[in-house]
Amino acid sequence: MSINYIQDMTKGNEVKLLVQFSLPMLIGNVSQQFYNLIDSIVVGKYIGANALAAVGATNSLNFLCFSICLGLSIGISIIISQYFGAKKDEDVKRAIANSVYVIAVSGIIMSIATACLARPILRAMNTPPEILADSTAFLRIVAGGMIAVAAYNAIAAILRALGDSKTPLIFLVVSCVLNVILDLLFVLKFGWGVAGTAFATVISQGMAALGCTIFACIHNPYFKLKREHLKVSWPIIHKCIKIGIPVAVQNSMIAVSLVALQSVVNGFGEVAVAAFTATSRVEQLIQQPFNSLGAAMSTFAGQNMGANKLERVRNGYHKSIYIVAAFSLMALLAAQLGGRAIMKIFVDDEAVITLGAKAIKITSCMYFALGMIYITRGLLNGTGDAFYAMINGFVEVIGRVGFSSVLALIPAIGVWSVWATTGLTWLITAVASVIRYKQGKWENKSLVTSGNLS
Repeated sequence: MSINYIQDMTKGNEVKLLVQFSLPMLIGNVSQQFYNLIDSIVVGKYIGANALAAVGATNSLNFLCFSICLGLSIGISIIISQYFGAKKDEDVKRAIANSVYVIAVSGIIMSIATACLARPILRAMNTPPEILADSTAFLRIVAGGMIAVAAYNAIAAILRALGDSKTPLIFLVVSCVLNVILDLLFVLKFGWGVAGTAFATVISQGMAALGCTIFACIHNPYFKLKREHLKVSWPIIHKCIKIGIPVAVQNSMIAVSLVALQSVVNGFGEVAVAAFTATSRVEQLIQQPFNSLGAAMSTFAGQNMGANKLERVRNGYHKSIYIVAAFSLMALLAAQLGGRAIMKIFVDDEAVITLGAKAIKITSCMYFALGMIYITRGLLNGTGDAFYAMINGFVEVIGRVGFSSVLALIPAIGVWSVWATTGLTWLITAVASVIRYKQGKWENKSLVTSGNLS
């Protein structure tokens, strides 16, 4: 069996494995975020601040729409990583085959629902009338291509569960380059405006999904499926749903909290929406090292839980905290000293620049807490602690809805309540996550050695 496209993380130096696994993901995620930056620059500078606000007003809804598909992908990857760690190769193949059915159905349902409900939901979110039409068009186009986004994320999650973080990187980078090219073509050459950026996203994601799937079928031994692997297995589908739905609900609850916060932002007008969109792009970039390390921790924890190596899981987690601390300190210094320079990358509007520069200084104080969320979430999800996912989502809803509702009513805080809410939500979510880890309930959640999924 070829070992070029799989990685056994149940043996070897923990830090080395986590870093080696994280780096390709980090490169890919940063590439994607740089595309998002370029997308924001193209929209903000060549279409206008209102267009940037129109795209930004859909961010939380896009995340909500993808939540179920992404959650199921994560659930599938957790199961596969534990089967892989337990050396149950036939179960790995059956899980891969049946994951296709789960993702296809969920992707189609979310696509139809989003396209139909886009405008009513955006209106309910108090989206400014000036940007409502563009926001609706953008959301509907992206919804139409949701199956492509779901497919890519599913195949990438499966490959990472098997220890391969390089193949998804290759196709993600190709996708980002194609996305930029199509962005410039559709917006600057064809003059399609906001709709052009949406079409560019859908097409590039579809190509990434197709290319990644074909490559995996050719090179990864676990994708060489036989007819018996392709049979519908309701026990495996049930396992995918049992683990994936709580993660999907977690993501959905986080998305709902973001929708609630976006509604508060919209109430402060176009300048606030544009500033929030720009600072959100910055935060997404800052989150990528944490996100990559958290994904590495999830695969690491999953494989080692399957192999029943709990102490190894603990060691990997404790060492990853030092990595989080180092990066969060560097990011804090950059945000505090270079806020205005960062904002000028996105827009020329002085009001937006001033507001965004101060906002970044607020949220950067909680970067360490943000990093702790990612690595703790990765460990707990990877071990199969489905109930934690519900706790995590619930805490984020309470934080964003509660803090924004209270702080926005205080005149002295006003618009700053938006970014204060973000930072405080990160803090309480990090505390809740660490408490859950300390309780040790994850130690008994193995999906393949305890019979929990039998």
